[in-house]
Amino acid sequence: KLRDDLQNVFTIFDKYQIREGARPDTVAEEFYGDAELDWVVLMTAGIINVRNEWPLSDKDVYDYSLEVHGDNLNNVRFYETKEIKDSENRLILPAGKIVDSDFTIPDPHIQIESAPITTINPVVGISNYEYEVRKNNEKRSIYLLKRSYLQQFINDMKNEMIYARSSEYVTNDLIATENTRVTMP
Repeated sequence: KLRDDLQNVFTIFDKYQIREGARPDTVAEEFYGDAELDWVVLMTAGIINVRNEWPLSDKDVYDYSLEVHGDNLNNVRFYETKEIKDSENRLILPAGKIVDSDFTIPDPHIQIESAPITTINPVVGISNYEYEVRKNNEKRSIYLLKRSYLQQFINDMKNEMIYARSSEYVTNDLIATENTRVTMP
């Protein structure tokens, strides 16, 4: 895991959009020129579990959504607001706020005081499939360590990986571990 204090220093990272069908090794090849640096891509992006945290292809998102939601794939999962501006182009209601289906606001375009108050329903339904696509697309935006810091990062990782002398010490590159084949009676 990358140190938490480094993840907040945006000057050492570049924002990167993962393209359709890209894998960690292909991103590493494109960004760093070396597919074997896929571990740097995953580590700096904060990805621990590739299976759950790396974006799926569009087809895989559809297949996953169909498997999870079945016949309810196109059912409304939740409702959210549409952006509303008044006649002077001032923001009245931002888009993307989750609300009830019957949410209303006074119509900002009717400004006559004697007119009856009319309301509008600035709501759009988001289906289960749209929800899954959005979740997947959020995974596409990651931060990668800038190339200028790459060698220092690799050197630091090598230093961190050297085993210190302890009761498990065998050599600088090897420590003893528990026998995982032992079973409890």
